[in-house]
Amino acid sequence: MSTPTYIHPVLYRDEYLVAIHKPSGLLVHRSEIDRRETRFALQEVRDQIGQRVHAIHRLDKGTSGVLLFGLDPDSARAVSRQFEAGMVAKQYLAVVRGWPDEAGEINHPLSRQYDDYEQAPDVIAPPQDAQTRYRRLATVELPYSVDRYPQSRYALLALDPVTGRRHQLRRHLKHLSHPIIGDATYGKGRHNRLFTELFGSQRLLLACTRLSFSHPVLGTPLTVVAPLAEDFAAVCRQLGWPDSVA
Repeated sequence: MSTPTYIHPVLYRDEYLVAIHKPSGLLVHRSEIDRRETRFALQEVRDQIGQRVHAIHRLDKGTSGVLLFGLDPDSARAVSRQFEAGMVAKQYLAVVRGWPDEAGEINHPLSRQYDDYEQAPDVIAPPQDAQTRYRRLATVELPYSVDRYPQSRYALLALDPVTGRRHQLRRHLKHLSHPIIGDATYGKGRHNRLFTELFGSQRLLLACTRLSFSHPVLGTPLTVVAPLAEDFAAVCRQLGWPDSVA
């Protein structure tokens, strides 16, 4: 076994599961989406702990936070079924453009998205139900004109995806007209560039901070929590939000 080059903080580990703090910019596993990428969480965690791991769920490449693996196929399948059944409580933090309502729920069906290597069906299925709850934790107004206003407003949101559609949070926030900062696909390039210029941020400002589910063998409730990655937390500090993040 080769010596691991990258060491990821372990948030939880027992004989059935391991959870790490995935950094932004790391793919969970090899994908046709980015053939040039040479780093993958699956292989790096395997090398780090010295045993095979099995993917349970995925985070987008740009998203940081709690990433969970099974240490045997049965445990991985058991928790994966909880994700599929909507039995896993998930919390994310995101920095978005504008000031959404203090709390709300986004009910907006989403079409299924396919990987490049997947064969899309001849008959396109109708959009799938998708639901996201959110709470506004903090706001800021910066003295920079990006759109048609003399100032630019941003907010920190806590997000609870009730369903688990692909890119759900990013697509739902775009639908709400409050896209996530740093999102090159669904976001606003001018706002993304402002955060790079002001704060040196070159990442998607979205993080999975908490997963709660039932242990696959013991059946007991289990919650895994991740602090914000330093590059995300640094932006929040510069925006004056340290208490909201804590």
